[in-house]
Amino acid sequence: MQPTAASWVWAIPFAGLLASMAAFPIVAPRFWHRRLGVVALFWSLSLIVAVALVSGIQPALAAIWHAMVIEYLPFVTLLLALYTAGGGVLLRGGLAGTPRGNTAMLGAGMAMGAVMGTTGASMVLIHPLLRANAHRRRKVHLVLFLIVLVANASGALTPLGNPPLYIGFLHGVPFFWPARHLVLPLLLLSSVLLTGFFLLDRYFAASEPPPPAPERFRIRGAWNLALIVLVGISVLGQPLLPSASVTLFGQALGVAQVIPIALFLAVTVVSAALTPRAVRQANDFAWEPMIEVATLFAAIFVTIGPVIAILQPGPHGALASVPWLGLGTNEPWPFGYFWLTGMLSAFLDNAPTYLVFFEMAGIRAPAMTTSQTATLMAISAGAVFFGGLTYIGNAPNMMLRTIAAHRGVRMPGFFGFTLLASAALLPVLLLVSLVFFR
Repeated sequence: MQPTAASWVWAIPFAGLLASMAAFPIVAPRFWHRRLGVVALFWSLSLIVAVALVSGIQPALAAIWHAMVIEYLPFVTLLLALYTAGGGVLLRGGLAGTPRGNTAMLGAGMAMGAVMGTTGASMVLIHPLLRANAHRRRKVHLVLFLIVLVANASGALTPLGNPPLYIGFLHGVPFFWPARHLVLPLLLLSSVLLTGFFLLDRYFAASEPPPPAPERFRIRGAWNLALIVLVGISVLGQPLLPSASVTLFGQALGVAQVIPIALFLAVTVVSAALTPRAVRQANDFAWEPMIEVATLFAAIFVTIGPVIAILQPGPHGALASVPWLGLGTNEPWPFGYFWLTGMLSAFLDNAPTYLVFFEMAGIRAPAMTTSQTATLMAISAGAVFFGGLTYIGNAPNMMLRTIAAHRGVRMPGFFGFTLLASAALLPVLLLVSLVFFR
């Protein structure tokens, strides 16, 4: 399929999947909980069958192979390893579930995210954050700000932090470039959001029972943190792996893809086998959230392909009519790149969205011009900062939502969360864009 204007019809399965994720948990929660996999399969098959009818069986099989093996398998095994290892770290005591303690935990989580990545940091922090606030009735805002700050914004400083920056690293952007150029936008965003969180949490805490006295800080399963760091290092070292390939089911698969997948599975097995059962029970660890997220993202990876293909031609495709990017001129507008990259990243996979705009802007990483540097700052910040607007903006979001729901937090549906996140995040993003990307 060539991405033309008429190709937008191929985006219907993806739109239908998002609509199902938004509507069914509200109008038919029991059906959604029991038949989530059936709904995901329906939308996936609707696209696959349509491709087979129009283009033939072979293109349909090739599309499935690319979506599931080349893209989804590395993603889901990475998420599985981090979920398993993060659930094997038990943090007890320390900061209490007070406004100051919660704000400090979010700040510590942001520091962790810069080192071990957004997924690893948020998987480690979700359990102690909810445990420290077990006395609270209202906890949705805790998970919302955890998603916005730790699961997304904290990854703005290194390629280890967030998938879009890793894509930039693979395309020649120096490792420390994000730290040098995004630290000030990140400081502005995080300081405003942490202040707002503290005030909101203090307001809610006034009508809640007081927290119990904090216990002495203890950590069990700390060696799982080493596994999380190992996973991050393996992701960073992937470009150094040999470029040879192996044949699987008649299709070539790069060794640089196979080795990390094997490592992620090994980390999962080691963590699951060696972590004491009492640690996982104390974290209320269960496999159901991982299964739910893996199922939904399998359908997302299948159905999102045509949407990415439509955007791929950049100034020669669907985005040619967007005048405020400055396409075809020598004066690109960072403000436009920031907002369009960000809004698309919130509803699509932020890594391919970053790549689309990276190539559209003609970034030449080894010798960037001043305008290219400003544009890449806007693209990078947009891809990272906007991820917290929806449950699918970044990999950890849906996982955190599912874990919180499993632990008894009444999380809002897809649109409900997006409205709450937009109220908290969009005014701050506007401030960031006016200060840095005008």
